[in-house]
Amino acid sequence: MAASSSRTPELCARFHRASELIGRRWTGAIIFVLIKSRCRFATLRDAIPDITDRMLSERLQELEEEAIVERTVVPDTPVRVEYALTKKGRELATAIKAITDWAHDWIELPSTGAKTAKPARTRRRRNRFFIETASALAFVTRKACKIDAT
Repeated sequence: MAASSSRTPELCARFHRASELIGRRWTGAIIFVLIKSRCRFATLRDAIPDITDRMLSERLQELEEEAIVERTVVPDTPVRVEYALTKKGRELATAIKAITDWAHDWIELPSTGAKTAKPARTRRRRNRFFIETASALAFVTRKACKIDAT
């Protein structure tokens, strides 16, 4: 019988950084909406249930700092601000599509007729969904982390 390797697997730093960035609460939802089209702040807020203005603003700033989202000021009267994904942000479309497909296969939504779902449980499900972002992002970092696609 062959001796098993006692080597501890290493975590790829790039993968970890990507999953920490994209896996933050609300970030996946923002990217999901922006993949569909460029949006104004109010449109994003209306499209993402339960997000506060402050949280949306913070997440958009983080994504802008990471060059995933671009903020464009349209000099109309009144002035409009629109958000869109950059090329770097659009590259996440495949990962978001993989998460969406996974969610359709594995995530159950509460029945619409009865209000039996508890907010805490809903939060846990959402958190678990975004934690799963890591597995969908794995293929994005395969080359940088030299992971075999077996």
